[in-house]
Amino acid sequence: MQQSPVPPETPIYRRIADGLREAILSGELRDGDRLPGENALMAQYGIARATARQALSVLINEGLAVPKRGSGVYVRRFRPIRRHGSRRLSREHWGQGQAIWESDTRGRPYTVDEVQLDRETAEEDVTRVLGGPEVWVRRRRYSVDGRPVQLSVSYFPAGLVEGTAIVQEDTGPGGVYARLGDLGHAPAHFTEEVRARMPHPHETVQLDLPAGTPVIAIMRTAYTSAGVPVEVNEMVLDSASYVLQYDFDA
Repeated sequence: MQQSPVPPETPIYRRIADGLREAILSGELRDGDRLPGENALMAQYGIARATARQALSVLINEGLAVPKRGSGVYVRRFRPIRRHGSRRLSREHWGQGQAIWESDTRGRPYTVDEVQLDRETAEEDVTRVLGGPEVWVRRRRYSVDGRPVQLSVSYFPAGLVEGTAIVQEDTGPGGVYARLGDLGHAPAHFTEEVRARMPHPHETVQLDLPAGTPVIAIMRTAYTSAGVPVEVNEMVLDSASYVLQYDFDA
């Protein structure tokens, strides 16, 4: 009788990584904790430096750890934000003065920082959608639980929003969509295009991304019930911080 081949033994660096991963997922090692360094792993397991480096690289590549130059490798454990594509944009939320982000974070603390407002001449793709080049632009960075997770740039037709709360830092209850509703141009339909890519250098800095972490790029256009586009929003999300959920019928 032919015997089944004996499976190869798991490499030592994988076994070390598995043990560290289990400690992270069980909560024994928490977000921000320093992992054992190369010297500590070498001494504990009697391995070469290259093997210790491989073990730590496994966790870095999985997004569970992040290296800090001159300091070590640290746990990067973050409970993903569940971004529900349709529910978060429901008029039921912003029409009652709730922020879209309250749907995303579900009680977790979030902040909007680095808000920048400018009147500009839009690029060709935004001009084509909004029907003209003159726009007001809102640039923001969003952080959840103290960690930056998203960059957002919104473009509005300048003639529509000039002199309104939309061009102020604080747009009031319900945000920009509630204010568009006040103007008689409430969004009634949204289109989103989603793709993954590697971050640009400034995005890596602003989102504090570990090396090799991709981003999710979303382009959303908001339309009134008459089909008039009133906003183009370019969003860049830290892919390790999000789960994207879309519900639809067959």
